[in-house]
Amino acid sequence: MNTLQQNYTENISKKLKEDLGIKNVNRIPKLSKIVLNMGVKGALDDKKNIEKAAEILALISGQKPAVMKAKKSISTFKLREGDPVGVMVTLRGRRMYDFYQKLTSIVFPRLRDFHGVKLGSFDGRGNYTLGFAESTVFPEIDPSKADLQQGLEISIVTTAEKDDEGRELLKALGMPFQK
Repeated sequence: MNTLQQNYTENISKKLKEDLGIKNVNRIPKLSKIVLNMGVKGALDDKKNIEKAAEILALISGQKPAVMKAKKSISTFKLREGDPVGVMVTLRGRRMYDFYQKLTSIVFPRLRDFHGVKLGSFDGRGNYTLGFAESTVFPEIDPSKADLQQGLEISIVTTAEKDDEGRELLKALGMPFQK
């Protein structure tokens, strides 16, 4: 079976070099990492919510998430420095490409009334961020058993220097952008 990573090295990188007019092979944009981030809304009320969110993120990514702690205290939210507030996973290498392929070929087609992702979510340096209101759109999560309705943010970090290079890379890798 031909994986996305093999397809990138054999075909997509050559096409990108040609399309973007890049002379140096090392300047061809590629995926660097994918970061999945989940801020847990009830983390302060019930400590088990962090564990549930970690389980969900582990199922989605195939990797154990790290617990993120508050960097500073905010008295209006009854938040102290060091309190757990979310979980995150950084995917690289084969897992990153497998997750990207799952995202574009399985998750997006499962979304109701999906017409593509927005072009305006680039950060100016070729990186792309998108969010999901619910994590149940992923095939690993059984909606009937999920008692914690939790959103999730996905940041796709590339080596592209400009948004148009990042857009071309993601489009070549199968990202469905809006027309």
